[in-house]
Amino acid sequence: MKTLPYWFEKGMTKEAYIENMTTNQEELLSIEQNYTLSEAEVSELALLSTKKIKGVVLTADWCGDALLCVPVISKMAEAANIELSYLIRDENLELMDRYLTNGTARAIPKFIFFDEHGEEWAVWGPRSAAVQEHIMAERAKLPHSEDPDFASAQQVMYQNFRQRLSTDRELWQSVTDSVLTLFKQARKKDLR
Repeated sequence: MKTLPYWFEKGMTKEAYIENMTTNQEELLSIEQNYTLSEAEVSELALLSTKKIKGVVLTADWCGDALLCVPVISKMAEAANIELSYLIRDENLELMDRYLTNGTARAIPKFIFFDEHGEEWAVWGPRSAAVQEHIMAERAKLPHSEDPDFASAQQVMYQNFRQRLSTDRELWQSVTDSVLTLFKQARKKDLR
């Protein structure tokens, strides 16, 4: 089995990932430009700056969750001195299949953090609980999947969802809070 450091070396920088995007680039860059961490969040993340953590990100430009999570979590990683490497999901299914959501779904993005020994430290993704609640509420409003209007209604729902992800600061904060909670849990595990 290939190691996490192997996958990290195979990946690309955030800049290369963004440069190669063919969809959702404008929304992702808007979040990156407008999202800021609080001083308290920066201080919390700085506690990780000496841990030599790295991360592999499984993503794709077509993914609405990625347009939100990539800029938010990459800023968090910068504050924590965590270097990230980006892989396109469909080009790296061997790794993706090790990190399925609920054991079945190739849901992205997935952020796989590992320590200086190449051991998995923490895994996050594909979305925060608040984003999941929002998407489930929106899906519940859709007509039955066999309804002739289902496909067009679903398309409109996802367009609205992408728009909300790119502008709703509460959803941005939900990602921040979720990742901070994960990092706190991982730090506690380190202290044992």
